[in-house]
Amino acid sequence: MSTSPASSGQPMSTRVNTATELTAMGLGAVAYTAVAGIALLVFGFDDAPIAGEGSVGTYAALASAVATMLAFAAGRYALHLRGGPRITGALDVIDVAVLALAHGVIALLGWTLVARIMAESFIDATVFWLPILALSGAAAAVSAYVAFLSATHLDAQLLAVVLATFLVLGIIASMLTASDPHWWEENLSSLGITSDLSALAFNLTLIVAGFLLTVLARYATRAIPTAEDSSVGRVRLTLIVIGVFLGCVGIFKVDTQFWIHTAVASGMAIAFAVLTIRLKAWIPGISRAFLPVGWLFFGVIFVLAVMFAIGYYTLTAVELVAGVLIFAWIILFLRTVGALDADVGRDEALAES
Repeated sequence: MSTSPASSGQPMSTRVNTATELTAMGLGAVAYTAVAGIALLVFGFDDAPIAGEGSVGTYAALASAVATMLAFAAGRYALHLRGGPRITGALDVIDVAVLALAHGVIALLGWTLVARIMAESFIDATVFWLPILALSGAAAAVSAYVAFLSATHLDAQLLAVVLATFLVLGIIASMLTASDPHWWEENLSSLGITSDLSALAFNLTLIVAGFLLTVLARYATRAIPTAEDSSVGRVRLTLIVIGVFLGCVGIFKVDTQFWIHTAVASGMAIAFAVLTIRLKAWIPGISRAFLPVGWLFFGVIFVLAVMFAIGYYTLTAVELVAGVLIFAWIILFLRTVGALDADVGRDEALAES
């Protein structure tokens, strides 16, 4: 005889969370077995370096990226089957594909950086065949497990963390693999002007991050309380403009399309300024304590730009600080909107009781 969730003595949310956890663990086990088995075919019983070409680090990073993307897609589909956010149109499919790619690239860059750090710690060391199977399988298992849980618990705040992690790992990977060790003497965009892997990683990071930010704009502005639909649309449009311009920074290289590159980079700062200045009018219920944060961040960016203009600071320093401040503000904005939504929901529940 079947038992309903209410009569089982266990809250429905707990039952769903337990099922999700077990599914994530099962996917991790499948990823471990598959990646370890393929590693045996790739490496045989030979040793391999920790990082670099033909290394266990490279294999584990690539395998983890594939496992991560598949696990994320599986998580979103499982959520769809359970009555969560529906995947109904082409735009939803694109969102899932971009998010899966972002999670995969995070796994790829993250494990690549780990392998490089370990290689610097164990200089000239090699890895025996059995640890190759265990380590590569474990990396894929952890990646698939985290990706599935991320997909089933994804909200605007978590998406902002994914965006920040993606940007940080992508840019750090580009810095570490840059063929010119003095790239920073020019500007941050000089990382993307060469023909090596570093430039590809840098430009791809910006392009995918731009797509991520447009997805984030949809998530973050689906239901902002205390704001009219037209105002919510303006907030969404401004965030989308920032995302599109960020992607264009990666598309148009500074050495070959200088004016377009400079225009879209400047457009990001202008859009951010508009958003911080008009935020109170667009979202009347936004926390008064949050508003000065945006004004302060924009003021710092403006002062740094002036100091660059007079030759006191390098452009690289201005770009790095501006990027950190803008995306820190976006994360804080999402958390503030989430808190506002929770407060309104609690007030409505109290009014009905």
